[in-house]
Amino acid sequence: MPSMRLTVVTLYGVFTNHYSANGPSRCLLLELLDISVSELLLHSSNQGCSMWMIQHCARDVLEALAFLHHKGYVHADLKPRNILWSAEEECFKLIDFGLSFKEGNQDVKYIQTDGYRAPEAELQNCLAQAGLQSETECTSAVDLWSLGIVLLEMFSGMKLKHTVQSQEWKTNSSAIIDRIFASEGVVNSAIPAYHLRDLIKSMLHCDQGKRASAEKALCSPFFSIPFAPHIEDLVMLPTPVLRLLNVLSDASLQCEEEYEDILEDIREECQKYGPVVSLLIPKENPGKGQVHHDKWPDYGVHQGVLPEASLFWLEEGKCHLLPAGHAACPGL
Repeated sequence: MPSMRLTVVTLYGVFTNHYSANGPSRCLLLELLDISVSELLLHSSNQGCSMWMIQHCARDVLEALAFLHHKGYVHADLKPRNILWSAEEECFKLIDFGLSFKEGNQDVKYIQTDGYRAPEAELQNCLAQAGLQSETECTSAVDLWSLGIVLLEMFSGMKLKHTVQSQEWKTNSSAIIDRIFASEGVVNSAIPAYHLRDLIKSMLHCDQGKRASAEKALCSPFFSIPFAPHIEDLVMLPTPVLRLLNVLSDASLQCEEEYEDILEDIREECQKYGPVVSLLIPKENPGKGQVHHDKWPDYGVHQGVLPEASLFWLEEGKCHLLPAGHAACPGL
């Protein structure tokens, strides 16, 4: 298995809470993460997420699943609420392993959430309610089904619970996916997105044996397209720079040493995007500042949204990008 980032939530430790109303209980100490895909969908106003965000989420979650499946585990409850953004590592991470099980040894009777449940898990749950046992075993393929639905929701901006439970979906899900991608109401419809469509279809085969594995899905041509983030993406997904500026206090401005440390942290972060020519965070108006780069990443130049010598500034805790040739930021 190729080396990749571990895009699952970090467990720091376990302790016992002896003061619980229901008696002693085991507690998990996990890393603090940020916004969930569920919240991102709410903010998308039924317009769908950007292709950059969908690609970022798909790659990160597939890497998490490839790791889990390689170890022989099934997550079994993948949904938007269980995918969170890490501002510290700037990636999406998979959380909540309460229904997880070792493949071939399922010790959880009911798995997955309505709207994200694979057909074989749906059948297994129904039979379990009737006191019967399914002849079909749930495998890691159930996670790929759930991710396929999540990505389709991110693209369309719509909750698809009733759609995937409809008879039409069970009869011809491929046609419904084609219709969603052809919709004029989807903000991404103008972008050639057939690689994403094909990736999603590969995850949503009713026959679990024909579903793409996480490792195979990571080889999709969709991940070779250099999408660039929208300004809204940079604002919605916190990064160390944005988080730092959001907590800039008056006390920090009074202490010269602390102020210089903050400037150095900002410079270090901005250098990820190219050599920093100049950086200004004025003390009298710290909510506004500017950073000049002499070069942006290749993906930005390729997409034409981050040209050379673009102006990057921060205003009221939000980052903005201004193409070269435009007037300087108001108030600077």
